[in-house]
Amino acid sequence: MMFDRKGRAEHLFKVVTSQRFLTKQGLGNEVPFFICPYAAADGMAMDEDRADLITRSAHAGVRVLDLNLYDITLQILAERGILEQVLEIEQDTEKAELKELLQGVLDPQAHLVPMVAEMIKATPHDIIFLSGVGEVYPYLRSHNVLNNLQSTAKEAPTVMFFPGSYTHALATGASLDLFGLLHDDKYYRAFNIMNYEV
Repeated sequence: MMFDRKGRAEHLFKVVTSQRFLTKQGLGNEVPFFICPYAAADGMAMDEDRADLITRSAHAGVRVLDLNLYDITLQILAERGILEQVLEIEQDTEKAELKELLQGVLDPQAHLVPMVAEMIKATPHDIIFLSGVGEVYPYLRSHNVLNNLQSTAKEAPTVMFFPGSYTHALATGASLDLFGLLHDDKYYRAFNIMNYEV
């Protein structure tokens, strides 16, 4: 389905406030993960629309736990006492070396997911929103984050706002293509929220 900005906002609101979505009906035994793809050029607009969606959902009695992966990574670096060090060495360090350092320090299984689990436990919510996907590339990959979240974020529907496309094809399977350019490996376990029927 193709939506303009207003149509997309209305569709998202109808979906995330519907009982069918909130009670995870029609998913079988699948993890309640959804991808909300959008054109990378629409990033600023999507940030505004996501904030508006959170407010409108709250007025409809639906609590959203809004998690920004970039903010969480900064928090992890700060809590581990290495944020200042990373900022100091960033300019003079090879990109591949910096990527390797950040991938180790921010490993989804060892560091990111435990922090997200704490946030999930500490904040009453009906839905989880994940954003900041583009900002954490390439040291965090969206499919890796989702794979590691499967055991932690399974009680409430989780929506990842993804700057790119999420496609399903019989021949090639499902793929996340970041910014519409970078093939971010195959990920099969999420549903495209723009195709979700209310």
